[in-house]
Amino acid sequence: MASAATPRPSPIAWLLAPAVLLFVLFFVLPFGVMAAMSFYSGNPANNPNAYLTTRHYERFILDNAGIFHDALWSTLRIGLVTTVVALLIGYPLAHWMARMHSRLGHALVLMAVIAPMLTGIVVRTFAWMTILQDKGVINTLLIQWGVIEKPLPLMYNEFGTVVALVHIYVPFMVLTLTGVIGRIDERLEQAARSLGAGRFRAFLEVTLPLSLPGILAGSLLVFALSISAYVTPSLMGGTDVLTLPMLIAQQVGTSFNPNFAGALGVILLLVSLIIVIAYNRILARLSGEQGLA
Repeated sequence: MASAATPRPSPIAWLLAPAVLLFVLFFVLPFGVMAAMSFYSGNPANNPNAYLTTRHYERFILDNAGIFHDALWSTLRIGLVTTVVALLIGYPLAHWMARMHSRLGHALVLMAVIAPMLTGIVVRTFAWMTILQDKGVINTLLIQWGVIEKPLPLMYNEFGTVVALVHIYVPFMVLTLTGVIGRIDERLEQAARSLGAGRFRAFLEVTLPLSLPGILAGSLLVFALSISAYVTPSLMGGTDVLTLPMLIAQQVGTSFNPNFAGALGVILLLVSLIIVIAYNRILARLSGEQGLA
């Protein structure tokens, strides 16, 4: 009796294999090592006396000084504010781009949106420092015009940090929303307006609900990038802003405590996942599409 032929991998499986391999090597494996290290007293690779413990998580939970809790709230607050501001700025621009009929105009606007992404984050952050610092462009002009007597605190706080992060990440919001809004049939808005709805009501009743998947994707992308940012908060926030990524870097580079840094990374990821799931479900209820949940 002939044996059954061994099934061969499909072409789709071969195409997905490199992406799956990269995902495992550069996300699953590093996160697994970080999560495992967070439950050890030391590095088990070079310390045979390292033992399993939960003291790193207890140190975060029982934070009497409140430094770690404040860093977490500051990280989430900056991420949420950055996401909301990026959405408020990016949605009108994305809607305008998606409804633009001129190919040349669309290409020019798209180039203007993408152009900042061609410059490094450090360069863009230093550019904002020259604009917002006490002797920067804004404060210098306002003092010369007699509007203010002393410089406004535009930098070394959460305001300056959010401004720089919005400038850096708003293109991600615009590009995500443009593709979704562009797939919405304009005739739906025209039909709503022909039935008596005004331009604004047609937008609220038709375009906005249909663009909720793009809002979800863009918001989650910007939020994830904002809460994981390190360079911009450290430069724009100074000593008055402490985020969890900055705290993790301090634990690794200054305190030489990678185990506690791993615990902070796991906590940040878990809290972020909870917020993402809650945001996902809220938008799913608003849009009435269970597929988003």
